[in-house]
Amino acid sequence: MRVVIAGGGTAGHVFPGLALARALSARGHEVSFIGTERGVEARLIPAAGFRFDVVPAAPLLRKVSWTTIRAPLVALRAMRAAREVVRNADVVVGMGGYVSIPAALAAARERVPVVLHEQNAVPGLANRMLSRRARTVALSFADAEPLFPRHPGSAITVTGNPVREEILRVAEGREVLAKEGRRELDLLEDRRTIVIFGGSQGALHIDRAAVGACRLLEGRSDLQVVLITGPAHLGLIERAGPGGESLTVRLFGFVERMELVYACADLVVSRSGATTAAEVTACGLPSLLIPYPYATGRHQEANARSLQRSGAADVLLDDQVTGESLADRILSLIDSPERLRSMGERARACGRPDAAERLADAVTAAAWRTPEAT
Repeated sequence: MRVVIAGGGTAGHVFPGLALARALSARGHEVSFIGTERGVEARLIPAAGFRFDVVPAAPLLRKVSWTTIRAPLVALRAMRAAREVVRNADVVVGMGGYVSIPAALAAARERVPVVLHEQNAVPGLANRMLSRRARTVALSFADAEPLFPRHPGSAITVTGNPVREEILRVAEGREVLAKEGRRELDLLEDRRTIVIFGGSQGALHIDRAAVGACRLLEGRSDLQVVLITGPAHLGLIERAGPGGESLTVRLFGFVERMELVYACADLVVSRSGATTAAEVTACGLPSLLIPYPYATGRHQEANARSLQRSGAADVLLDDQVTGESLADRILSLIDSPERLRSMGERARACGRPDAAERLADAVTAAAWRTPEAT
């Protein structure tokens, strides 16, 4: 079976696609990707050993601009290019992001089955538009199901969000990975570890609040903080000097091997993007989630609230984040070991470590199922 996966723009779309690709490849299927030359997929996918075809694509914009005016022309070119790629495919999988649109439309035109994967608790615009052309819509959050209209010949299933194999190893091999992580990250074995990050690009608002929180936590010699700022913010935060004599603070712009970070973590403080939510739950980690307030449809808040309702996470809204509020919330969690233990267990229960296999099952079934069989 030949599978074409479309998705990109951010690592949050690419990593789940790669996890799916590996699951399908292990079953003997031929997998390739379609994306744009400007997205991170242009680097990550070839590096992972998969074929990568480029199409022109532009993000969906809701305001009038020159880009908006040019969008129909770009979309037409993208669809033409995508048709050449998907023509001989058995199934096309849209992993989200604007590149999914020309790929899915081209597949529908070529009568190739389409599977859409929705990562968030609130569906994105592209997937809402494309769902009527999909044979299967696969969800990460069950909360999203009522937000998709039902279409004849289309199935909706909850698979979870695929997570990289190296992250999945944390749940079962945490002790070994934590030992390696402490060595690589220069952490102390006898301190509880708070990991703070804002996503692959960082979040300056969280970084600045973290600096203030670290100063307030200075007397806590039983704690250590790993602060991952994103490459663009590292110099600024280094100059702010969040470290002290008692509290150990380790600053990083980017960490390639996040499994080592997760293995060392007693508490994760982060944004609540779909990939982060999937990773912390797969690892069974308690988290304090700070949703990005400008995410489309407030989907990050919906992701965070879903985990909060399950008892897996606590939520602090972005406009409430200060050094003081962050320090207070961290202490309320880290000094409540029984609550942390319960949150970790509930996070593990929310996690779907088999998401890649479940999505691969859905893709395979969609490829061979007739629409009337839905």
